[in-house]
Amino acid sequence: MTSIRISKKVPGIVLLCGLLAGCKSSAPVATKSPEPVILKLGNKSFTTDEFFQSFTKNQINGDSSRRTDLREYIDLYTNLKLKVLAAEQEGRDTTEGFREEIAMYRKQLAQSYLNNKEVIEHLTAEAYERLKEEVNVSHILFAVAEDAAPADTLAAYQTALDVRKQVLAGTDFSTAARQYSKDPTAATNGGNLGYLTAFQVVYPIETAAYTTPVGSVSMPVRSRSGYHLVKVLDKRPSRGKVRVAHILVRISPSAAVSGGGDEGQRAAKARIDEAYSRLEKGEPFDMLVKEFSDDRESRNTGGILPVFGVGQMVQPFEDAAYSLAQPGSFSKPFQTNYGWHIVRLIERQPLESFESMAAALRQKVVTDTRADLVRNALVQRLRQTYTVTESPDILAKTLAMADSSLLLGKWKLPATLDPAIEKKPIVLVNKQPYTANEFLETVVRRQQPRRDPTSSAKVQMERLFRRFVDDKVIEQEEDGLEKKYPEFRSLMNDIRDGVLLSQVMEANVWEKSLTDSLGQRSYYEAHKEKYRYEQRAAASILVVPNDETLKQASEMLAKSPYQLRRSVEELNYGVNQSALSPKQRETLFDLLVLLIKNTDYLVEVSGSADATERDTVSASRIRTVVNFLTANRIPIVRIMEKDYGKFRPGITTGTGKNDKARRVTFQLFSTSKKDVEKILNAKEPGAVKLTEGVFAKGTNAYLDAVDWQPGTTTIRRDGKVALVKIDQVEPPRIKTFEEARGAVINDYQAILEKQWLDRLKQQYPVQMNEEEVRKLAK
Repeated sequence: MTSIRISKKVPGIVLLCGLLAGCKSSAPVATKSPEPVILKLGNKSFTTDEFFQSFTKNQINGDSSRRTDLREYIDLYTNLKLKVLAAEQEGRDTTEGFREEIAMYRKQLAQSYLNNKEVIEHLTAEAYERLKEEVNVSHILFAVAEDAAPADTLAAYQTALDVRKQVLAGTDFSTAARQYSKDPTAATNGGNLGYLTAFQVVYPIETAAYTTPVGSVSMPVRSRSGYHLVKVLDKRPSRGKVRVAHILVRISPSAAVSGGGDEGQRAAKARIDEAYSRLEKGEPFDMLVKEFSDDRESRNTGGILPVFGVGQMVQPFEDAAYSLAQPGSFSKPFQTNYGWHIVRLIERQPLESFESMAAALRQKVVTDTRADLVRNALVQRLRQTYTVTESPDILAKTLAMADSSLLLGKWKLPATLDPAIEKKPIVLVNKQPYTANEFLETVVRRQQPRRDPTSSAKVQMERLFRRFVDDKVIEQEEDGLEKKYPEFRSLMNDIRDGVLLSQVMEANVWEKSLTDSLGQRSYYEAHKEKYRYEQRAAASILVVPNDETLKQASEMLAKSPYQLRRSVEELNYGVNQSALSPKQRETLFDLLVLLIKNTDYLVEVSGSADATERDTVSASRIRTVVNFLTANRIPIVRIMEKDYGKFRPGITTGTGKNDKARRVTFQLFSTSKKDVEKILNAKEPGAVKLTEGVFAKGTNAYLDAVDWQPGTTTIRRDGKVALVKIDQVEPPRIKTFEEARGAVINDYQAILEKQWLDRLKQQYPVQMNEEEVRKLAK
């Protein structure tokens, strides 16, 4: 039976009914001449081999409990091929959209055959281990272009060695950085990059940072910018990531970077100080963000910023954020090059597990500077298989065409080439010739302007040629995947058939079944008896370990909203005080987090006063708390108020002062029975289980053990106690159309599909070679 098709978008590579599931089988496909045919559809023949491969893959990849036998699979295979023939007849395999989709799938599939998985997995595991540690490093950059002349490259390397000797001999590293480094920030930071972790600098520098001992200086490390000396200052365990909100007060462009003499500087400082003062007095952070913050992107979301980790923010901001220990706490005002900030901690996030991060890390490995290692590993492997033969004379004359315009990114292919190189093979890859013209056209497309004065046009042209040859080696491997790997060819055929199958099923079955409301209704009316509810009971089943827990649970569930036995710290006040202190605001923030995380929670706010206080102080305390909660987006309907005045139960106030009377307390309730279940399971997870719903016979053993009559019954079974409450018993009945619509659409699809297949079998008569079938069945 075909499942209901809701989405019209084909998600990913379409592999339906287990017929198109791929598995990598290293065994080559056996060939016979002539190959025996097991099935003919019209004039189209299908060999025994290709049928048996499909059947075998279905058995290997399919659900073992639902595997089909050979005869059943013949029907499935025949129906699949009929639908694909229909798609081909309609020309769906010739459209530009189809070719683009198949090319995209092929590119994705090819990567698993091209890339060295061992290299990727090694780099992924290495990156995760590095993420566990943060390294404080400084560096000195000796700039030399990636395509510099050999003499310039050697000179930069030698200079780096000489400076390293000076540092090892006692010269201060930061002093050397200010003197020698071509990194423009070195003049102010002495070459210090701060703490960093994996993926935050280019891979060679990262590797030097993680492999050099603390206090030591690395050997010169090559990057595209030049050579680097890396000094490791410190290493520490990862501090994870943080999410914060902030208030930003920008300083006018004319204001001084530091000091308070400038009017703009003083105005900015005064604004941030006012925001901080009001924050300390208890005003909501998000309201102050709207009033004071100049950060337009975060102003309307309470100042909340995306999660970030070490090395992703300017240092003062990072330091302030990581200095906050408790969610809800906020920093004093501090200054960065963006202006003045106050930061509030929302949450800390520790490093995730390798399993949860692995997929994202693999993606980073093949897209950041590590991708060069992955590509180089592929090229080295392929060059052991593919012969590469260059034409020295043609290559020399072609490379000699480089001139200064190449360094500007403006090199142009001449209108006519020297006859000595025109259409002549510059290189042969596995005897496949590639001409000088093809290479020079690539130069035009790939050239990039070079600003570094050490760049050499000749070296750049040589690098472009090496890249060109490597590309052709990879292209040949990719183009030959079908011939080299039979399983790749089989998978691509499956993908092709899957895309076509999805398209024709969409047009002939899925869309029709979803949009033909009259057909759905007609089918329902003709088959009503098929769609029935058996006798059902609306009930709740509470299963607990013992009678004591049952009593406790029954009391908590006796009345909605359900009172939760969950403690919340109370607020204590001085005489006639009702304003919130900073400590009280921290307590209320904890309550606020609890209410935000548990959307079914209600809170009862109870206030009282002692005999010596004003008559209105109790109500004022309650109102201040309620205002805090509503200002932080807790709806008033989730808050209940109870004012005891000067007569709180259980407290004898007399006529004097009483600290226990001067307080606001909280009681939590919930509209969800599941929250009661969570509270009861706090000490022993899973001990209490509450199940509610409408049940048929045989779906719940506890419910089946009682008479199906409205009422409450306590039973003992399997060492547990169960309270079974039946609210209503529904007799058997036919489902309404609305209740049955999902199943009706499902069945209606099957009818449409059968009618369509019947028409296809008339168009493409089915001829089965029974002798071949019998051979396979043995």
